[in-house]
Amino acid sequence: MYYVVTGAAGFIGSNIVKALNERGITNIIAVDNLTKADKFKNLIDCEIADYLDKHDFIERIQAGHFDGEIEAILHQGACSDTMETDGRYMMENNYRYSMILLDWCQDQDVQFLYASSAATYGASNVFKEERQYEGPLNVYGYSKFLFDQVVRQRLARNPSSQIVGFRYFNVYGPRETHKGRMASVAFHNYNQFKAEGKVKLFEGSHGYENGGQMRDFVFVGDVAKVNLFFLDHPEKSGIFNLGSGRAQSFNDVAVAAANGCRLARGEAALSLAELRAQGLLEYIAFPEALKGKYQAFTQGDLTRLREAGYDAPMATVEEGVSQYIEWLHRNV
Repeated sequence: MYYVVTGAAGFIGSNIVKALNERGITNIIAVDNLTKADKFKNLIDCEIADYLDKHDFIERIQAGHFDGEIEAILHQGACSDTMETDGRYMMENNYRYSMILLDWCQDQDVQFLYASSAATYGASNVFKEERQYEGPLNVYGYSKFLFDQVVRQRLARNPSSQIVGFRYFNVYGPRETHKGRMASVAFHNYNQFKAEGKVKLFEGSHGYENGGQMRDFVFVGDVAKVNLFFLDHPEKSGIFNLGSGRAQSFNDVAVAAANGCRLARGEAALSLAELRAQGLLEYIAFPEALKGKYQAFTQGDLTRLREAGYDAPMATVEEGVSQYIEWLHRNV
């Protein structure tokens, strides 16, 4: 029996493949689209049974080639570019592809764990997994939102097979180098500090309570652990927020990234005030292109996740970014 990870060469997918390897699972079919070939590097230290292009895989699924051969599908593959304007592509790639996999898993009684997104909440200031708080701001968020609505309908029918959706908040950590401008703030802060000796942030990064932005930043290691928890509990289904449960400022990320770089060079950590006073952190204007399409505040309500039995602590920005910077220094 195989485990299938879609988006396996991507950021979260490759971390899940690695986490499966760490518990001795190697009978993994990695599914992805390597048109942007650099993603292959995320799988170099991973053990898999086979690799399939996403189109080849869905054709084989529909032709019955994998009937009775798959234990679970961990569906991470999607276009996650919040600035993508091709709605037809987004809906075909994210929504319709997911629908085909969902139908097949229910027909085959196969566990189905998939990536949803906090983008489903849009401009809401309440982040509970309930319909009244949802209102995506872009077509990416809508593609995830619409699929979640279908999943809710299926769950209401009490399906025998597991369906779990994870509303990822701002995920950061190892194996996102290929993502370019869509990589995490922590990754961009690291690269800026290395290249220019300082971190640049948008104005308003100081904190929501002062009119700025605060986000729920979640370490990818925690994301992988939650996925495996539900893999171990096929009796549990539902849609769950997957964040840290905290709202932290972009300043917090920048300070952790800058200090991670400084510590790697044998230099002492500095406070936010000290970084600003020394010109190591500066603010730039907020881009016009992002206005109205950007969640200024996010903080995942983890009540349902905790009630489902996942009780491990989530890394703070300070803890997670510190681990991430150490990994970047070793591997990039």
